[in-house]
Amino acid sequence: MTLRITVEFSGGAELLCRNVKKHSLTLPKKEETWLIRNLLKWLQENIIKERPELFIQGDTVRPGILVLINDADWELMGELDYEIQENDRVIFISTLHGG
Repeated sequence: MTLRITVEFSGGAELLCRNVKKHSLTLPKKEETWLIRNLLKWLQENIIKERPELFIQGDTVRPGILVLINDADWELMGELDYEIQENDRVIFISTLHGG
């Protein structure tokens, strides 16, 4: 079974994916459940088009990127170990701005 979710980038993070803010995704079928940690790797390989080092650090998002899952801080949801559900909305907001 595939998994349909929405992923959004804002606060400057959209620049990493050619200024496309909203992505309606159908994640491919996997034997194990989709976790946020798997989604980050998938996004880096399939959606992030420019400077992935500004999005990922190690196996997580870089400091300065706020992650919301269905409008709640991912820290409340289990961060990397959150199990993605059908129709989830994951938002990445860059809180770092140049000046």
